[in-house]
Amino acid sequence: MLLRLVPEFELRRDVVPWLAAQGWAAALDTSENSSALYVVNVERNGKIIYTWKGSQSNTHIGLYDLQTKQNEHLYTFEKDLHIISCSVNNERTLLAVSFHQYTEDETANQLLQSVSKYLTLLIEIHPINNVRVLKAVDTCVRVQFLYPVEDRNASTESRLLLVSEDKYIEQFDIRVVAEEHKVVIQKSGQLPRTKVADDLVWAQWDMMEQRLFYIVPKESKSTLRCVQFYPDENFNSILESHLDISVNDTQLKLVNFGYDYCQDQDVASKSLNLQVFTSKAGGLCVCCSLACDTPDEIMYSIYFLHKGEDARIDTLQNCSIRSPLVSTVLDCEAGSLYAVSISDSTLLQLLQKSERDSERLAALHCALLYFQHTEYLEMQIIRWISENLSTCHSFDPIQEFIIASLYCRMCPETQNLDKLLPYTSLLDWIGVVPGVICATDIISLPVLEFQNSKGFWEKLNSNLESVKYAEPQLHYHNNVLRREWRNLSEEREERRTTAYLRNIFENAKKVLSHLDAWDSEARLVPLFEEEDYQQQLLMGLMVAQLKDHLMRHLQYVGKKKIDQIVLDYVANLLNLIHRIMKEVWRRYQLHSCVFCFDERGSAGEFAVFHIMSRILEAANGMCLPLPPGFHTLHLGLGVRCLPLHTLLHYIDIGVLQLTETCVRKLLKDLDDTEQNEKLKFSIVMRLPEALGQKVRQFWNHPINANLIARKYVKLLLENLGNRQCSRSIPERFSVPVEFLPLNYLASMLTEIENQGVHPYEKQDHVNARFVEEMALQHTMTLLGLKYS
Repeated sequence: MLLRLVPEFELRRDVVPWLAAQGWAAALDTSENSSALYVVNVERNGKIIYTWKGSQSNTHIGLYDLQTKQNEHLYTFEKDLHIISCSVNNERTLLAVSFHQYTEDETANQLLQSVSKYLTLLIEIHPINNVRVLKAVDTCVRVQFLYPVEDRNASTESRLLLVSEDKYIEQFDIRVVAEEHKVVIQKSGQLPRTKVADDLVWAQWDMMEQRLFYIVPKESKSTLRCVQFYPDENFNSILESHLDISVNDTQLKLVNFGYDYCQDQDVASKSLNLQVFTSKAGGLCVCCSLACDTPDEIMYSIYFLHKGEDARIDTLQNCSIRSPLVSTVLDCEAGSLYAVSISDSTLLQLLQKSERDSERLAALHCALLYFQHTEYLEMQIIRWISENLSTCHSFDPIQEFIIASLYCRMCPETQNLDKLLPYTSLLDWIGVVPGVICATDIISLPVLEFQNSKGFWEKLNSNLESVKYAEPQLHYHNNVLRREWRNLSEEREERRTTAYLRNIFENAKKVLSHLDAWDSEARLVPLFEEEDYQQQLLMGLMVAQLKDHLMRHLQYVGKKKIDQIVLDYVANLLNLIHRIMKEVWRRYQLHSCVFCFDERGSAGEFAVFHIMSRILEAANGMCLPLPPGFHTLHLGLGVRCLPLHTLLHYIDIGVLQLTETCVRKLLKDLDDTEQNEKLKFSIVMRLPEALGQKVRQFWNHPINANLIARKYVKLLLENLGNRQCSRSIPERFSVPVEFLPLNYLASMLTEIENQGVHPYEKQDHVNARFVEEMALQHTMTLLGLKYS
């Protein structure tokens, strides 16, 4: 199973031995008689209330403490009763119980009597004293004590919620006093009570946060409301939102109000199957399970009452499964409470074995969200990505890994950052991922009414306010970044010294120094070890634009904090790419031989080259910067692994980029065999002019010298423009040449040089004499003659 269930409580293990020791072991075969021993409620402090039948037709109520692992007997009814609902207050001085008056055998004999079917009692149990009737009705009633904040001193007041099957909820205020080592209810008359909700068809109790969610049906739409109960105050109706949900108005459906093993199964099949989920970040959504014609499929709709995807679906389909505490599920039929966590091994199996993109995408995001700090799991995810680059058709797994990992790492740092950073590479879910249907309806925002409320409601309100006033596309995207990067990349060299560009490159230096501070260990993959103008330009631009984006929406955070967030984001991005490379490098056991060009690459090197090509494709698709040195490493692997025609094709279409480091080493290290000459010449002919001037000098070969001479003449004549030669042409050069056109060209070049037009000022060996020598050599070679 994907969920790892660790039993924290089991009736057989934790209760039955204690009952046997107390002499109550007569009725404890839970597999044969589910009504003999069963759980009825779990309180906020983790105390579990259960009931069992004694040997003399008595009905007992007991309490198990999860912290102390101790059982406690609370009360005994000297009748065979069916307990429907039970709750004990925080001080364990009062017990509220709702039960059916008669067993099934007695019911037929009592039908003619005018006695209510259901009874709700309030019992003093410290020690056992008075019993007070709260309700005597013909409809079922659920009871639930409110719990104050933890570690608060014992209170003299308890508050009790009564939920009636007649679709109303009321609160009883109960004051107690201590008298002669016992606690009794203070007043003998009617207890004060207040109506909390009316005309509801569905209600859910949030035990941990002391909230009541309920739905009131309207003519066209239902209304979801929430009442917040405070520890030192009364209660306040705090939320109201309209939902386009069709509700069943026949029976009241209750969630987390204890468990009645008979009635709940009957109600579950007839009423609305719906639950509310909240997150500490201020997210709130409604999950509604829909009827499906296919028995093995579950259909559900999720209604977000805020902008985002921060919701957890942590309940199971069976009506006997409840989630009363955080990260727990209660199997009421089995009488077991489990601590729930996600199984990382099963999640990996789901990722590896799934055949649908929707399942792969969900498993990938789930793994990154819950196990982002587990290095082993991250290594397994990277391995899966490297093996399934062409398996996923609806999304790029490398893009999703990088973007989702950044989102999970960065968003916990600052409130509302999750609404500003991208969480997926998919811009539109509709029709993109098969099996996933996402429809968004613009609805009126929920109404929140609270004063000085901290925590969840404050965060939810902030989320709602951001929806009202935020720009349509709140998450950062790369459209402007891509356009600006292209414009700056195409500018002429002399324009690259502006203050704006100096600031851009200063940003890039901060990112790289930030990254160096993290990675003190020797790097397995030879990255970050050279200057890369294009990539530093891109990462500097990303820093600048992401900073502007966050400053527009997080002014209250402060410039210094935003600067830190942005540097962390871009540095984490580069580090994630390096992390992918490191795992791939280890897997195929590569080493520094990738920069030796005197032998062909191995199968492992070819696999790594293919993965690097996909990383490059993923980065280009989202305009993400790559670590400096990436293109050099990629080109080095390409030279070793690809045939020449494929290598040149990859260079021509931009998959491989010629870098100074790699080309210089290739020209210097490879000898001049016929095959290597062809490779070198093909590379040199494709070099950009500025780069060519730097690296051609490292290839001492006539072909290269001839190419340099041709380039020199071309640039010299281009720079001449309309300038005229004023001096007479010398008659002869030191080398006797009878070919008059060459004489004239050499004389012209000499005159131009004398006028100070030198395109190759840093290369002293390039001049008119050099051009003449190369021209003679080339001519003699073409004629098949020897030149001396």
